Amino acid sequence: MNKNIENLFKGDKVIWMVFLFLCLISVVEVFSASSTLTYKSQNYLGPLFYHLGMIVLGLAAAIVTLNIPCRYFKVATPAMLIISFGTLIWVLVGGESINGANRVIRLFGFTFQPSEIAKGTMVLATAQILSAMQRSDGGGADSNAMKYVLSIVIPTTFLIGIENLSTAVLLFTVIFLMMFIGRVPTMQIGKLMGAGVLLIGVFLTLVLTLGSIGNSDEKDGKTVAAASSGSKDEIKGGGVFHRFATWRNRILNHGGGDDVPAEEYDIEKNYQVGHANIAIASSGIIGKGPGNSTERDFLPQAFSDFIYAIIIEEIGIFGAVFVVFLYIILLYRAARIAAKCENNFPAFLAMGLALLLVVQATINMMVAVELLPVTGQPLPLISKGGTSTVINCAYIGVILSISRSAKRVDMAYARSKSAEIKEI
Repeated sequence: MNKNIENLFKGDKVIWMVFLFLCLISVVEVFSASSTLTYKSQNYLGPLFYHLGMIVLGLAAAIVTLNIPCRYFKVATPAMLIISFGTLIWVLVGGESINGANRVIRLFGFTFQPSEIAKGTMVLATAQILSAMQRSDGGGADSNAMKYVLSIVIPTTFLIGIENLSTAVLLFTVIFLMMFIGRVPTMQIGKLMGAGVLLIGVFLTLVLTLGSIGNSDEKDGKTVAAASSGSKDEIKGGGVFHRFATWRNRILNHGGGDDVPAEEYDIEKNYQVGHANIAIASSGIIGKGPGNSTERDFLPQAFSDFIYAIIIEEIGIFGAVFVVFLYIILLYRAARIAAKCENNFPAFLAMGLALLLVVQATINMMVAVELLPVTGQPLPLISKGGTSTVINCAYIGVILSISRSAKRVDMAYARSKSAEIKEI
């Protein structure tokens, strides 16, 4: 029996432990934070069973993926690129709206987010490009590597960013870090950073200018446009600009209550952040205990975007630090696995997927403690989700698959060294 379990949970044992701890925390905290969903549906266990089903499906995806040899991931790249671009265009023209943005596609009664597929595909393609273009003299990536990477990443981030800016920024950040790890020439990295700063300045100017046209009021996680139907202002704020008002309000509201006396603070203007702050401030060292949150009834996205605030409220600062520690271990173990890889492709892929999970987790946690404006990024492997939960589990499976091949290489090296010692 133990042998069968060991064969099932193959790969790096530390990553398996991190993964299972995150899933356990997810089940407890999503069940606790879904009070608004249970109230609306009048089904106390419905959200829990749904989330458990997604985790079981994700666990199956991880087990299947870890048994796929790494070379097949490279073969799948062209098909994944076609699927990613096709579904991203599809969601823009015929997707369903979530919180005022077209982000999901309904197919055969199920919904999925094309951006989740596109993120992994871009990491996969970038890892392949960077590995193929490493110079034979060991001097890093060829000078053309960045051009090829950006030729696929820029169109993808643009398609994602129209409806989901934070995901586009997350993806580009991860790809930038991968290019740094892939030793793209330093001069090119510097130029890209300069261009990025310039584009951010232009973008913020556009958002603050055009975003003021469409009067948007965000409350309970929903965006309500106040422009009259068919008006000139609505046309200007529509199309690719229809999210500008939301982005503008989030930027202006960020940190807006720091200098306001408590008795004058209007929580309705910054509803989510205000209640997240209350949850964190009332937590203490050990928290109120699992299931004892009070702010879960007020936070509109307590089970998703702001679940870290609920974690802090219920299991305190110790629990918050423990969750951070789990993501740090995940990144560290991925780096150890990458260092043992004989080839560049699996090393870059393992680091890219780990960075994708950890950077997203960092953004979510920084939003919860008000270090960043509200972004709408869930906490990977913990927040309630459908597509994101299953695909994030599949990412873990890919890292575990790479760890298996890296372990075999490491064992072969150890045996060769042992043989050399015996000969001496």
